[in-house]
Amino acid sequence: MPLSWFDASPRGIALWILAALAWDFCYYWFHRYSHEISVLWAAHAVHHQSEDYNLSTALRQTSTGFLLYWIFYLPLFLIGFPLEVLVTVNAVNLIYQFWVHTQLVDRLGVLDYILVTPSNHRVHHAQNDRYIDKNYGGMLILWDRMFGTFEDETNTDPVVFGVRKPLANWNPFWANLQVYDYLLFDAMRTRKWRDKLGIWIRRTGWRPADVAALHPKHGVSPATFRKFDPPVAPPLRRYVLAQFLVAIGAALAIARLFVAAGARGVLIPCVLLWVQLYTLGLLNEGRLHARRFELLRLIVIVPIGVAGLQFAELWRIDPVILWTVATAYIALSFILLTVTYKLKLK
Repeated sequence: MPLSWFDASPRGIALWILAALAWDFCYYWFHRYSHEISVLWAAHAVHHQSEDYNLSTALRQTSTGFLLYWIFYLPLFLIGFPLEVLVTVNAVNLIYQFWVHTQLVDRLGVLDYILVTPSNHRVHHAQNDRYIDKNYGGMLILWDRMFGTFEDETNTDPVVFGVRKPLANWNPFWANLQVYDYLLFDAMRTRKWRDKLGIWIRRTGWRPADVAALHPKHGVSPATFRKFDPPVAPPLRRYVLAQFLVAIGAALAIARLFVAAGARGVLIPCVLLWVQLYTLGLLNEGRLHARRFELLRLIVIVPIGVAGLQFAELWRIDPVILWTVATAYIALSFILLTVTYKLKLK
């Protein structure tokens, strides 16, 4: 379809609406199969591991979903929708889904019958028996009503957020690899080649009989579920928060640099960011070695990364400015960390 068809005329507006509906329809099936097929769930599970439910849950996204999700949108390209149109309706769909991740908005009357609302999407994030594998829609809940996957939120069965096999840590790497590891464990130990290959595309939760008998796994019941919430002393919590604000700024800067310099240009900053997020997870878990790892990051890893930035061909940063900022950050972080652990011990 020519891009010029998608203008402000009645026909153009109708085509925009058709594109948005078609994208949401494909999203429904992508989302549904992400819960029903093991290898797709391995990627999507990251979004459901959160045991709290707020706007930040919407930003908790997989790092491996890009491998297969595009398959579900191929029909839209084959039909002939322009790339620019599909990118736009995808963005609208994603932005819409952000606000429904909240417990602060109650039922919305007639809108609950048509749109994906906070109430409808809370059901989707529940681990309660009656709510599991329900309400897959992105913008419209009509798809769930049409295909038999709708469930209404009820006060008699309050939503328990999270998954039946809890992550139980703040490690961002393990969050992305947890379910892949489960599948690989079973695939390597089952005797039948059919099961070694089939486990990846079978229904979520299916396990080869021989492995299940030797290595049984038991999920957590919603009735006995307890959120993973290790105690963190207030001084340490404030230090982690301060570092996380730095991480947010770094992530935004990396996004901007990626546009200018591509993947090669942001490789070193990404590594530094990943190490920082991993260390913050250790600190938040109260690990005994977390302080030493954070000191290692500040004294060794950050200077090595800064040196790499200085000599990277894609970067044109004044070395004086680069090292001044880095030294200030390292020194201030070192002082805050030392004070934090002194206060924590008291």
